Amino acid sequence: MFRLRRYRYYVFFAAIVVFLIYRATKDSEHWETVSASIPHAKAPPKSAPERGFGITNKQSSGKSDTRFLGEDDDLAQQLLEKAEKEPEKVKIPDLKSTTTEDTGDKFEVPTPITTTDSTDQTKVLVYDKDAAAKTTTAPLIDIPDKNVGQGAKGAGKGIHGAPGAHNTKTQTATTTIHWHKVPEHFPVAEDKIIPLPTGKPKPIPAVQYEFARESTEAREKRLDRLAKVKAEMVRGWDGYMTYAKGHDELRPVTKTFRDPFCGWAATLVDALDTLWIMGMKKEFNEAMLEVEKIDFTTSEFRSEIPVFETTIRYLGGLVAAYDVSGGKAGGYDILLEKAVELAEILMGVFDTPNRMPVLYYNWKPPIASLPKRAQAGVSVAELGSLAMEFTRLAQITKENKYYDAVARITDAFYDWQERGTTIPGIFPEHVDATGCNRTAEAEIAAKKAALEEEQNQIELERSDSKTFKGTKPLSADEIDSQSESTKDDLHTLNRRSAAGTPNDDGAEKTKILHNGEEVHAPSGGAASAINERDPDTFESEAQSGFLDSQKEKQKDKCVAQGLAPGSWSSSEQYSMGGSQDSTYEYFPKQWLLLGGLEPKYKTLHTKVAAAVKKWLLFRPMVPGDPDILFSAKINTQGNPETDAVVDWEVTHLTCFIGGMFGMGGKIFETPEDVEIGKRLTDGCVWAYENTPSGIMPEGATVVPCAEVNNCHWNETLYWEWLDPLFESRNEQVAEFEKQQKERKTQKAQQAKMKGHKNLGVASGESGSSEGRIDNSRPVDFDEELGSSSQEVAASGLDTVGIHKRAPPTPIGPSPNSNSNSGRVSEKSTQAPDLEDGPVISTNSDSTIASVTDDGQVPLSEADDESEFPDPSSPMSHKQYVENKILSENLPPGFVSANYHAYILRPEAIESVWYMYRITGDTTWQDKGWKMFNAIVSQTRTEAGNSAIDNVLMTNSGKTDEMESFWLAETLKYFYLLYSDPNLISLDEWVLNTEAHPFKRPI
Repeated sequence: MFRLRRYRYYVFFAAIVVFLIYRATKDSEHWETVSASIPHAKAPPKSAPERGFGITNKQSSGKSDTRFLGEDDDLAQQLLEKAEKEPEKVKIPDLKSTTTEDTGDKFEVPTPITTTDSTDQTKVLVYDKDAAAKTTTAPLIDIPDKNVGQGAKGAGKGIHGAPGAHNTKTQTATTTIHWHKVPEHFPVAEDKIIPLPTGKPKPIPAVQYEFARESTEAREKRLDRLAKVKAEMVRGWDGYMTYAKGHDELRPVTKTFRDPFCGWAATLVDALDTLWIMGMKKEFNEAMLEVEKIDFTTSEFRSEIPVFETTIRYLGGLVAAYDVSGGKAGGYDILLEKAVELAEILMGVFDTPNRMPVLYYNWKPPIASLPKRAQAGVSVAELGSLAMEFTRLAQITKENKYYDAVARITDAFYDWQERGTTIPGIFPEHVDATGCNRTAEAEIAAKKAALEEEQNQIELERSDSKTFKGTKPLSADEIDSQSESTKDDLHTLNRRSAAGTPNDDGAEKTKILHNGEEVHAPSGGAASAINERDPDTFESEAQSGFLDSQKEKQKDKCVAQGLAPGSWSSSEQYSMGGSQDSTYEYFPKQWLLLGGLEPKYKTLHTKVAAAVKKWLLFRPMVPGDPDILFSAKINTQGNPETDAVVDWEVTHLTCFIGGMFGMGGKIFETPEDVEIGKRLTDGCVWAYENTPSGIMPEGATVVPCAEVNNCHWNETLYWEWLDPLFESRNEQVAEFEKQQKERKTQKAQQAKMKGHKNLGVASGESGSSEGRIDNSRPVDFDEELGSSSQEVAASGLDTVGIHKRAPPTPIGPSPNSNSNSGRVSEKSTQAPDLEDGPVISTNSDSTIASVTDDGQVPLSEADDESEFPDPSSPMSHKQYVENKILSENLPPGFVSANYHAYILRPEAIESVWYMYRITGDTTWQDKGWKMFNAIVSQTRTEAGNSAIDNVLMTNSGKTDEMESFWLAETLKYFYLLYSDPNLISLDEWVLNTEAHPFKRPI
């Protein structure tokens, strides 16, 4: 019985334990739900429209035979398995709806890009927003720390709540710092926000050529090239995911990584739309898992965000991937959520007095919360190349604040162009974006200082007539007792004598000026006032007043102005190249993106094109006389008509301009500009085809033609450009040859004189040992001539300094010498046989002379400079040019190629692609194929492709860098060059400077 009761107690306690475990399990479900991983739901099924991808209204579905090769591998199970292994994540609440039912917005939500064999698009990641809304009840959301850039390590969000909401975070045990939204110092009132243009987009002329159906042979050739381009993409992507997943860039030679862009997986984000466009859906879905883990609110690599690069690569990459994958209908909501997360952080850069952005943004809250102002020396490209990304985000989210941020920059450029720049229409490379006229501030400060000086003078004169009247002079001892800083004032005071003026209480007081301050003394006089004060205290108080005055002067007294030149020198630089390029590129593209509803962009582009044609375009003088163009760089002190210094440069970054002129010519109906675009693009193709590697250098120079329509190759002129000092060089050579001739004449006369002297000795004392030449040592001409200097002087020969002025002349070997060194050996010198005739041989360090029977002294073979040139001789013009070409490995036509690297840049193939799509001329495909083969052959590595350091060599060394734009731009442009022309049609899409396609409004 006792045992049974004991069991009852056991059962009772067991029941309690089970109940507690059950309750604990139920209580934990709430937290598990809050931090659950992203559920994997099927996206709405996609159709494969009969018209193909991006086909225009002008084209029928029957025109296109090319479609993507889709990937039907089922990822659902793989994604679920990976999700179970990942740390639990926080839901991101709904963004503002992107539907257009009640907004009146005319921008159509983009439809997904589809292919004939990729209709199954259920394997995507979506957020279960309803479940997140029900379970997220805690007022503070804990964001776990992440090891940024470590791929699968860690998970979490960087932004929570609706766009623009204040984001609250709690830190974990680590010291990771996260960005959070801070109050703005210079907010824009709600009614002052510039809204997106509204209304139906204007009719815009077609950009893309209407391609006809291609032949079977042409199609096979194109598809073969297409496959090879994709193979490069596959290898590069696999190398990145294997060795650098989660990091910014792959080092393809050493198979490591680097993180120049905050460690937010730049290559992965940059390449998202390329993966989709190339039909690499499996890789795209794998990348989605990594995108979800990026935390833009923190970085362990940089304390400053490079705003320009971050905007075009990350923000542009996310928005474009959202567009090409179908937008809202595509089901990849994470892309838009991450874009908004990043945009909210970047919006802090516009919080300045004039709303011009800070372009290197310290995101850490203690610094981000401080007032800031834009910089005075920013580049045009960094300032003006944010427009497309923020505009497209505003269109998708219906948030005007994103458009307002960049519209103010556009307005500033428009205002500056209207006010006028040194070269009307275009802008100097460096811009003062502070909004403060420093010159005006200096002028105002100078006027203020002059006014203060005038006031001080008036006060001093007033004190002369009133203050110091009747003051008793001080003795010398009394003055000496004061501090040094007051002695001058007291000596001045002694020279004045005046009665004191009554103060407010009837007593007299005296004014003393000390370091600009007034000191009031009682009726006892100035001396008693000074003597009663401690000198150190007196000086301290005066100095304190002075500092307060200076602080007041140093307060920010900004004289408002618009954009202005920002160079630290008086020189301004204008070009279409680096630090300037993409701002000009964005003017016509923004016009397209806004449906032609904002006319400022057309005005901006039209004036830029006119300025470039007038000031920068030139035809180079190169072999074969090709009809090509390049864009130069101008440096001016403010009057380019007279002081312009032109660099006739050929730079890879400027190669985008062919596509810009081509597109601008089409949409603004300027056929001349399309032709200019062709010739500019052909210029970059020429630069590729005429180097040993087949790749264009980063930067070079050429000879400009005097006339664009009358230009022929002139090698003499080309050599003169290679050697700008050719005139003075020829003069130096002529002078040197003249001097050498004089030296030879003197040397011959000297040798002849010595021969006569030695012959006389030999014939007079033939039996004496003194009568023979001592051949036991080389003969020293200085020693021999020194003993008979009077005889030499009497003969009229000037021998002074012969061996000092003329360097030793290299000589050939003596016929009797066994030496291979070119000099006569001391041991090999034999005594002459006088019975054979009066021949004297002398051996010195520099000369061999012989005297023939008739007494003449011929030049030795060593004096023949054609065989042994003098090393001190200046180079002739011909020698200099030949040496320059050889040492620098310059191809014909290039004057210099000092920047001879290639870092996998896309600008040249970008313009080739535009020209093909605009003109329909398939020769552009052939030109591009030569470029592709050259690039791949020189840059390929096992894990990807690497930048090289010298395109003027074949098999140049690799620099172990693979920029993110290799996958994002260069390979994308090559792929699109050989794809179905309807893929990313220029009549439906517009690409940012990083080749990210944004959907055009319809």
